[in-house]
Amino acid sequence: MSSSVLRTEKLCKSFSNGGIQQHVIKNLDLEIDKNDLTVIMGASGSGKTTLLYTLSGMDKPTLGKVFYGDEDISGLNTDQLAMFRRKRCGFVFQSIYLLDSMTVFDNVMTGALAAQKNSKELVSKVETLLKKVGIGEELWKKYPNQLSGGECQRIGIVRAIINDPEIVFADEPTGSLNSSASTDVLDIFTGIHDNGQCIVMVTHDIKTALRGTRIIFLEDGNIVGEHRMPDYGTDDIKERREGLQAFLERMGW
Repeated sequence: MSSSVLRTEKLCKSFSNGGIQQHVIKNLDLEIDKNDLTVIMGASGSGKTTLLYTLSGMDKPTLGKVFYGDEDISGLNTDQLAMFRRKRCGFVFQSIYLLDSMTVFDNVMTGALAAQKNSKELVSKVETLLKKVGIGEELWKKYPNQLSGGECQRIGIVRAIINDPEIVFADEPTGSLNSSASTDVLDIFTGIHDNGQCIVMVTHDIKTALRGTRIIFLEDGNIVGEHRMPDYGTDDIKERREGLQAFLERMGW
């Protein structure tokens, strides 16, 4: 039985720039396994974020197909895609996009209620998850602009996983954080992956990539290399880092 969450067939994404077509993703065939923390790396302009957005249904492919199980989402309209993302995907961005007019607790609750979850059960779940990521009760009634970047990103992760998504997409989730906050956030990603959450993450940062189990390297919209690692913490970190750095050097990083 296949353990893939999603797969693509001949995926292409192009943009028109001044009348000139720019082909960002080119005939890409890819499968994402539910057991992996997949990291997408590559030079600036290689198509990393475009691929993430196209896989997640945030952007429609120019050609080709994206399948979740047997469902082809490439042909869904805008409203159908929005409902699909709400029910089956979670998102964590470098810019966290919490609503400054809402408290911490309401920021998480609002996204979950939009997916038509039972509100009473949801309150308990939000409380449990916020505590789990180190956001104590004393912060629940505060507003995002009263918190640190690391605290806001932890809240962003809770918002991403509150609806039990099949897959969480993360775009440079530690890009705007200091080293300490970055480590805290990466520990949370590692923890939810260890609990069975499929994650696809874009990063240019080796510290972040070390948390992955599968590294995909993009160049000009093509996958030019892959590197496998065991679950984080089950091997020697020095050996893990050396293996990843050797792979990236082969990729011309």
